[in-house]
Amino acid sequence: MKDFFQNETIRKTVFIILALVCLTPWVSSPIALALGFGLAVLIGNPFEKHLHQYIHLLLQISIVGLGFGLKLNEALEAGKTGFFLTVISILTVMILGYILGKVFKLERKLSYLISAGTAICGGSAIAAVSPIIKPNTKEISLGLAIIFTLNSVALFVYPAIGHFLHLSQEQFGLWCAVGIHDTSSVVGAAGKYGNEALKIATTVKLARALWIIPVSVITMFIFNNKESKIKIPWFIGWFILAILLNTYFPVFDYFSTSVTAVAKSGLNLTLFFIGSTLSIQTLRSIGSKPLAVAVILWITISVGSLLYIIS
Repeated sequence: MKDFFQNETIRKTVFIILALVCLTPWVSSPIALALGFGLAVLIGNPFEKHLHQYIHLLLQISIVGLGFGLKLNEALEAGKTGFFLTVISILTVMILGYILGKVFKLERKLSYLISAGTAICGGSAIAAVSPIIKPNTKEISLGLAIIFTLNSVALFVYPAIGHFLHLSQEQFGLWCAVGIHDTSSVVGAAGKYGNEALKIATTVKLARALWIIPVSVITMFIFNNKESKIKIPWFIGWFILAILLNTYFPVFDYFSTSVTAVAKSGLNLTLFFIGSTLSIQTLRSIGSKPLAVAVILWITISVGSLLYIIS
């Protein structure tokens, strides 16, 4: 059996079949992630070298598609609800991350990457601040590995806790947007919980992602690097345009449901791709100190935001 899956053509065929399965409505976001991880562990990812460049593009396209399922008043209400919690959570994580980095004697740049990834939007935040603080390749890889690992855990844990605590759709959507690092896992967990939770989580998370800009500016001064360019998440503009079109042009009502359904399938495929880039070797590369810092930050933001939301 082992020799059978060493054949490159067979491995690629299995990968493509599983990817197509993830596009069907019978596969949920956590299952898609688990299928990708299972494939990586059992037979390896035959497309790993080329996959990373497509993950972010597919995620962005899927997010824009979800915009056609929202009306402007819904988006504004969700953004207003999550604004205060977003500001407080970002400040808390960045300050606590600095303190924990000192306590655990973690490399300054790695500590900053983990803090930014936890505070704003996971891998996207790490990608945004990396050119400014100039960490080495190992620090970037560690930061991403930790964030994606905790995202994977959140995708399974958050919906279970939400149902156990009988959180409403609005409460769960807001909690996801604040407590889970990466946009893909936020949307995946919220989509599993319900459509209303999905709308709120997507809007609040993308509004949160815009904080990449001021945080990047502050980072330039902290690390005394004013020559770096700030990476702006332009796809959020397309998301807003999709909301406006769906709100003010009734013609979009005829196919908005189909577009959002395709977008959800695209998100499942994104999570399958993310799962397939993880491996036992990647998980083993994570040291105990950076993992401890990341877990403490994650628990703090998760528990703190949950208590605020249900109070």
